[in-house]
Amino acid sequence: MRWQGLDILQEGREKIMNNIVVVGAGPAGMMAAIKAAENGAKVTVLEKMKQPGKKMLITGKGRCNLTNTAEIPELIKNIPGNGKFLNSCIHAFDNEDVQYFFNGIDVPTKVERGGRVFPVSDKAADPVNAMVLRIHELGIRLLTGVRVSEIIIEDGVAAGVKTEDKTVFPAEAVIVATGGSSYPGTGSTGDGYRMAENIGHTVINQLPSLIPLELEEEWVQDLQGLSLRNVQITLMADEKKVAEKFGEMLFTHFGVSGPIILSLSREAAQLLDAGSFVELMLDLKPALSFEQLDARIVRDFEKYQRKEIKNAMKDLLPGRLIAPVLDAAYLAADRMVNSVTREERHRLVTALKGLLMTVTGTRPIAEAIVTAGGVSVKEINPKTMESKLIKNLFFAGEVVDVDAFTGGYNLQAAFSMGAAAGNWCVWNE
Repeated sequence: MRWQGLDILQEGREKIMNNIVVVGAGPAGMMAAIKAAENGAKVTVLEKMKQPGKKMLITGKGRCNLTNTAEIPELIKNIPGNGKFLNSCIHAFDNEDVQYFFNGIDVPTKVERGGRVFPVSDKAADPVNAMVLRIHELGIRLLTGVRVSEIIIEDGVAAGVKTEDKTVFPAEAVIVATGGSSYPGTGSTGDGYRMAENIGHTVINQLPSLIPLELEEEWVQDLQGLSLRNVQITLMADEKKVAEKFGEMLFTHFGVSGPIILSLSREAAQLLDAGSFVELMLDLKPALSFEQLDARIVRDFEKYQRKEIKNAMKDLLPGRLIAPVLDAAYLAADRMVNSVTREERHRLVTALKGLLMTVTGTRPIAEAIVTAGGVSVKEINPKTMESKLIKNLFFAGEVVDVDAFTGGYNLQAAFSMGAAAGNWCVWNE
């Protein structure tokens, strides 16, 4: 483990040891508490929900995608929200450390497609329960159903927290790991943002990330439940290309979802927030060039030359997609194939390679997998996760303005930040 020999790393610092308070018992908070206690600190964790790790229980579709085996530069690349800020703490506690940690608390792991790491049991409850058990083994006081409302600051130093019922928990260091604003039923209701702002920290505007997108086109509703593979989506802002993704997507009653949509949703949300006109351009046949697709359609039209055009498309597209594509190409579905001109056929190829859909918004932030935005990274030491404004105050997890793509990257970020805060909070300069 990279944190062995911590005394050498902390040369020139003095241990403070007593009364570390961690606010929030999610992945970052529990990791921070465990690391602080392993360094000899007396730790209290305050969690407002009745059960710790509630959001962790729903990650990875209930299987808990703990991390990803990608090399560190690739890990950081998959954290579009301030990934470079995490360079130090990910190097200090990386994906191998995460697997080593969970294997060490009796949660064996396995690697699946795309380097995604899951517990062998495929049950998110197993890593959550193992972390809670480790907390108890270390003598950490875990109090649930306790909502913290205020961070106590004395002479520019974190001195404890106050709860909603006015109970004061004195502390020599405070770690805020309250999560974001998504999935409020798990306890992520933005409490940490409000507390941080109240003591002078800058909080970057929260936007949903990893969230489905709502579309204007009515025909989308007729495609509800239709899943497409090996397609390419280009995100457009004011008719300019911004980003593109290749893979799987899903039509819903309100718009679109699926892996490539979720990956683009962060940028889409930011563009919408900035007032841009946002569109998605769907390439249904990205493996074929315009000329190759045109030749394919010529062959199909020759095969079905005495059929209506809607029937001649059945080898090329799912049935429910034919009407929207023909409409986009300004072709009547009942036109006979042998009457279609070269110009009209080229319009059809253009529609297949660039079916436009207008994005009107994202789903509500409460439905987002991750919150983009949070406590500004400019005000946090990237090595220690300590506030640059207030001594002995640390932040970890989704409360920080850091967010990642799906694939285990968000939990890796949470564990790395939590480990850094937990390891460094027991020392005082």
